[in-house]
Amino acid sequence: MKIRNAIDADIEILVELQKSAPSASQWSDRQYQTAIAQGRTVVVIEDDSSVRGFLVAREVAREWEIENVIVAPDARRQGLGTRLLDEFFSRVRSADAVKVFLEVRESNMPARRLYELFGFAEDGRRKSYYRSPDEDAICYVVKLK
Repeated sequence: MKIRNAIDADIEILVELQKSAPSASQWSDRQYQTAIAQGRTVVVIEDDSSVRGFLVAREVAREWEIENVIVAPDARRQGLGTRLLDEFFSRVRSADAVKVFLEVRESNMPARRLYELFGFAEDGRRKSYYRSPDEDAICYVVKLK
C-alpha cells in the first residue's frame, strides 16, 4: 500500500468509494476537482490495482478540518484508516498546525474509536446535523500545540 496526493484521474473512484459509505459526506465530481485544484489535502491509499481509501482536509490559519475519510468496504479493519490519519498528522505537524477538528455521525462508533486513538476528544454536538437519516454530529478536536 502506498499513500499519495490525489489527482483528477482519481475523482471517479473517490465518488464510487463514497457511495459505499453513506455516513460520509457525499461530494460531487466537481467538489473533488475543486478541492484538488485549490490544494486542499486530498490523499489516497492504494494497492497495486486500485485506490482503496482517501482522506480530505482543509486548513485555515493553522487549524485543520478533516472533511472526509473513506475506506473501501472490503478493505476496512485492515489499518488503512490508521495509515491515512498517520500520514495526515505527519503533514499537519510539519505545517505547524495547532488544532484539528472534525464531525462524525453519533452512530459511527468505528470511526469515533479510531479518532479517539489519535487523541481527538469530544468538543460539542450539532443537533440533527446529518440527514438520511437525521442524526446528531459529534464534534471532535485534537490540540497539537
